[in-house]
Amino acid sequence: MSYTSVKGMDDLCPPESYRWAEIEKKAKAIFESFSFSPIVTPAVERTELFSRGIGRATDIVEKQMYTFLDKNGESLSLRPEGTAPVVRAYLEHQLYHPDPYQKFYYWGPMYRYERMQKGRYREFHQFGVEVFGSASYRIDAEIIFMMMHLYRELGVKKFEIQLNSLGCHECRPKYREQLLKELRGQKSALCADCQNRLEKNPLRTFDCKNEGCQKIAQTTLPRMVDHLCEPCKAHFEGVKTALNQLNTPFILNPNIVRGLDYYVRTTFEIVSGDLGAQNALGGGGRYDGLVKELGGKDTPAFGYAGGIERLLLVLENETQPKYGVNVFVAALGPKAQAFSYGLIHKLRLKGIKCEIDYDDSSLKAQMKKADRMNSQCVLIIGEDEMNKGEAILRNMSTKEQKTIPFGEILDEFKKKS
Repeated sequence: MSYTSVKGMDDLCPPESYRWAEIEKKAKAIFESFSFSPIVTPAVERTELFSRGIGRATDIVEKQMYTFLDKNGESLSLRPEGTAPVVRAYLEHQLYHPDPYQKFYYWGPMYRYERMQKGRYREFHQFGVEVFGSASYRIDAEIIFMMMHLYRELGVKKFEIQLNSLGCHECRPKYREQLLKELRGQKSALCADCQNRLEKNPLRTFDCKNEGCQKIAQTTLPRMVDHLCEPCKAHFEGVKTALNQLNTPFILNPNIVRGLDYYVRTTFEIVSGDLGAQNALGGGGRYDGLVKELGGKDTPAFGYAGGIERLLLVLENETQPKYGVNVFVAALGPKAQAFSYGLIHKLRLKGIKCEIDYDDSSLKAQMKKADRMNSQCVLIIGEDEMNKGEAILRNMSTKEQKTIPFGEILDEFKKKS
């Protein structure tokens, strides 16, 4: 019997895994330069955390979560997103004490039972950032700017920041009534999903992929951005002003509502024309009521989550980073092999990436192996070299060779590393 991975849950193998590692390395460096701290939460949480935090009327909670009863009969779910678990950890470990202002980043797998297509999987990975304790519009702009900087540093050439405001708990209920009134009058023209969730979550009509619903949303429905209260207007204007100050281009898209109930005021997506219909690299926004909803004090918050698999799709046509070893040690004969075995471990302890052949292969075969491993150079040690106490160092790019005394090998590679 042969085994394959579970449908919608894929392996990541070299050389693509090298790009994955590079994304993770650059993302963490940039997040920490903006004073974010790493946080790690479990892949499994109590189901109530998501149904209460994300919203029971969302597609994620109603249709997509992997939910099961454990042996004690408690309902648990694989996390479908990262924000609610971070909020839970913020409260459980009293990370708000003594200062509620905290900044975190995370990285890990999420799970949703979705209809699979390009860029959409049932196990997918996200990086995310969360800021607690500030209602300032400058925080909103800072996160958007930081994500623009990250995607540029990763080599994403074509992307666009789309911006909207969803109002607050003061102005959105009034707008919702106007929206419902308009939608009820056109209910028969909506798709089955939009009809079913009309009373519970009418804003989802804006991000429905059905062509008929899209036409209605774009031509006949009132827009939240035109019904903002004065504080929400001022906040949104502040975000736009700050983005302009940071030279961060954006376009206004009144149809962005996101699929999670906790968003208020600023919401945004970063989209790429290279992804087709599922064009969002990620999205985020402000969720000022979520901490209180999950049992804490009223705490403003803002966050973003980006999909790593979608990012890999965008980058797949770019030049693949070339990974390899610093040096391959080609040892010929028992004495040279014994000496080289000790040598490579001394090099590794100095942080020098190196490899050796364990199969007693010929020099020609070892040189081919070094080439396949993208080794920068090869250190050749045979019987003659053992007698002379020096090795031959061959540069694999220029093909130049030189001899180097055994006692100077460590210093030679420390200079190169």
